[in-house]
Amino acid sequence: MNVNEENSSDILCFSRDLSWIDFNERVLNEGLRKDLPLLERFRFLSIVSSNFDEFFMIRVAALKRMAGSAGHIQDPCGLSPQQQLTAICEKVHSIIEKQYECFRNDIVPGLAQNGLAFLQPETCTVPQLDFLDSFYVSQVYPVLTPLRLEDDKPMPNIKSRLLYAAFLLEPESAEVLPASEAGNAPSELKIIIPMPSVLDRIVWLPGLENAPDGEKENLQMVLLEDIVLTWGAYLFPGYKVKENMLFKINRDADFSVDERRDEDFIEAMVEVLEGRGKSDCIRMVYSPGSVRLRDELAGRFSLDSEYLYEVDGPINLFSLMELTNVVGLEEINEKPWKIHKSPDFSEETAMWDRISQGDVMLHLPYQSFDPVVRFFQEAANDSNVLSIKTTLYRTGGDIPGTGSNYSSTAFSSDYSPIVHALEQAALNGKHVTALVELKARFDEERNISWANRLEKAGVIVIYGLSHLKVHSKITMVLRRENDRIKRYVHLSTGNYNYRTAKYYEDICFFTCREDISYDAGLLFNMLTGYSTVQSMVRLAVAPISMKRRFLELIEREAKRSLHKYPSRIMAKFNSLTDIDIIKALYAASGAGVKISLCVRGICALVPGVKGVSENIRVISVIDHYLEHSRIFYFANGGAEEIYLSSADWMTRNLEHRVELMFPVHDEKIRNILREIINDYFLDNCQASVLDSGGKWTRINPVYGEKKFRVQKQMLSRASMAAETPGPVKQEYTVRRTPPVKG
Repeated sequence: MNVNEENSSDILCFSRDLSWIDFNERVLNEGLRKDLPLLERFRFLSIVSSNFDEFFMIRVAALKRMAGSAGHIQDPCGLSPQQQLTAICEKVHSIIEKQYECFRNDIVPGLAQNGLAFLQPETCTVPQLDFLDSFYVSQVYPVLTPLRLEDDKPMPNIKSRLLYAAFLLEPESAEVLPASEAGNAPSELKIIIPMPSVLDRIVWLPGLENAPDGEKENLQMVLLEDIVLTWGAYLFPGYKVKENMLFKINRDADFSVDERRDEDFIEAMVEVLEGRGKSDCIRMVYSPGSVRLRDELAGRFSLDSEYLYEVDGPINLFSLMELTNVVGLEEINEKPWKIHKSPDFSEETAMWDRISQGDVMLHLPYQSFDPVVRFFQEAANDSNVLSIKTTLYRTGGDIPGTGSNYSSTAFSSDYSPIVHALEQAALNGKHVTALVELKARFDEERNISWANRLEKAGVIVIYGLSHLKVHSKITMVLRRENDRIKRYVHLSTGNYNYRTAKYYEDICFFTCREDISYDAGLLFNMLTGYSTVQSMVRLAVAPISMKRRFLELIEREAKRSLHKYPSRIMAKFNSLTDIDIIKALYAASGAGVKISLCVRGICALVPGVKGVSENIRVISVIDHYLEHSRIFYFANGGAEEIYLSSADWMTRNLEHRVELMFPVHDEKIRNILREIINDYFLDNCQASVLDSGGKWTRINPVYGEKKFRVQKQMLSRASMAAETPGPVKQEYTVRRTPPVKG
């Protein structure tokens, strides 16, 4: 990884994109671990494939565009766009080679030993071939659409990320052609066939007959694309297949909507989605089999050799994730981690009564997402609730018919309980306002559909803000209580997505504190256009005040340290790229502040450099759940402060998105959060530490040291909390005179 030491920005930093590649290498390393259950290893391998698709479609596309433009600005890391692209391709080729070597040599044989066999048609028995032949003729052949490649005609529309088969054909003999055409007919044909999405990719072979008593039948499968390659000649009578291969492409998806088109914003967004289907090709992933076809396609897609990725194994591993849920393979799968109920909520106590007793925190997915769903559902059906206001970024689920996509595409469903509750609330006469962020990358089509559906139910839908992506997660419920309006607020570090809430580690927070509720009201007025920007008491909002607030907090720690007061910074988030934040952290380190950063993905900051960052330690935790929460701790001379946020320390979050940071005042919750963030820096099982050279090294227990795995600690904490007695509905005495002193 390159480290800039002398450039125009005068800042020591790593390349953000090479750092992101390093993150995926850490994910891959989990898949390479032979001590993990086999299907857990496969899950990590497949996540790498999905991550690279999005990376090439966004970041590599942007870098290629910059490399091709005149007068590009050199990255703060000191590398030009072309230098970064060269390093990216080299590292990704190496990672993918290791990924598929593991798949071929460990995953496939291991699955076979445990009762699940990946078969190629050529390894099938005669009865199995008879079954596949019949299956192809009756189920596959009728839905295939061959597309001919012709030299003098445009390329057929090839969609990004979808799987295709390519065939090179030659006539079996001259007699198969009409005499009038024989002299002009091409000696070869090139055909492309898209894999039909209406068919399952995994084709299960019939079970074994006459299996020995007491012995379970082995599961055997063939992939749809291998069937199409093997029986493809059926489509081309009179021709024989010379060569064939499989491929997919990634197209440029780094498009921005025209923010000036307020009146037809949805139409403008649809144009962006249509543009992605015809944009430049960024890379091609293909199977061995035909150099001729590879070169033909590469030329058609204008791809140089470094953007061609040959894989000896199934393309799109992520679409095979259903294998992790196959019944009968529990012995080679990670035992499901129990999701515990929060002891702070009971079915007998209304959400409003409980929140009125004090702030409540949920730690997902160790604790159930159900109270969040219940918050919306009770609001929808409570006759005293007048209004609901919320921001929706990724809600999970698909509108039926729209299709679905360690990405939001992994957890598709045709149902979102949050959206359903908002619909019900509007139908029940509540005043419901939903800001639906149409610019949520790769969820645009889904969010357009949800927005249309909400509008039909009577919800007031706001389509985000011009030039700003609304990434904050906040909901406010207004309820009539004793002739006054009381506001209940939900804030979160993660999305209102009940699917990903089972896999993404996040923290959410319920409160009815007047100061936070007041700020929430100001925020929604700003988002819906009813007021100008106003100063807030508790909430820090990007791009207005959050970055300034973070810089003030970091600088305050530096001053505390210089005056010999207790000073420390601990922060947990996903990515760190903002140069101003990095400079502030370097200055704080120079002032003697001990800084501990838990960064899941990108880290442009260089730790451990004498005289610059020697007091900064950076770790990363990759484990069963995807780390997603953002927690910030400042010692503040002993008067500790803890904040939660929807934002990472990235310029895009702090300057180009609407994000929220909120303080935690409840002492009990603050103590829990302090323990949580401190525990991350004790992990010696799943954590890696970053050095000044850009190398990540896995942390292992030293001799005699007890193993500590932070995610297991969180699970244990949630389990112990669930065993405590639940809340009791309290009766309150209103004092009209001072109590008598005893």
